[in-house]
Amino acid sequence: MSIEKVKSYFKQFNMEDKIIEFPVSSATVTEAAKALNCQEAHIAKTMSFKLNEDAVLVVMAGDMRIDNHKFKEKFHKKATMLKADEVEPMTGFPIGGVCPFAPKDGVKVYLDESLKRFDKVYPACGSRNSAIELSIPELEKYSKAVEWINIGKTKQYVNTKEK
Repeated sequence: MSIEKVKSYFKQFNMEDKIIEFPVSSATVTEAAKALNCQEAHIAKTMSFKLNEDAVLVVMAGDMRIDNHKFKEKFHKKATMLKADEVEPMTGFPIGGVCPFAPKDGVKVYLDESLKRFDKVYPACGSRNSAIELSIPELEKYSKAVEWINIGKTKQYVNTKEK
């Protein structure tokens, strides 16, 4: 099970007891924020993309989305998310539990600058009902991120309510 792999990974840092497992789903940003009683922006969502034949993970604030133009400038490829049936085989984690800790060998992790505005963030830990509270330096250390990048943009919400 993926969460067991993440717990084992954190054990080397004596951090495995900091992993929170919820009795409810935390698979989406909204669900995770509700389970943690925090703002959605503080959820460090991990998005999985296909880059050539490899998977790359981008961790960004929960209130952000990928800016396709910035992604292409950075990676020289169009942003293509992994298909549902590719996520677990390529990253080692199920959809809703993808995290930057102990992914499959060869999977590179990038951290988006959108996270730097917070003292603490909450990434998943390998299952659809887990998270861990980390400072930004801890996230950087434990994710073994390749680098900080700036490929996010604020979500645009459309008010669909009639007046």
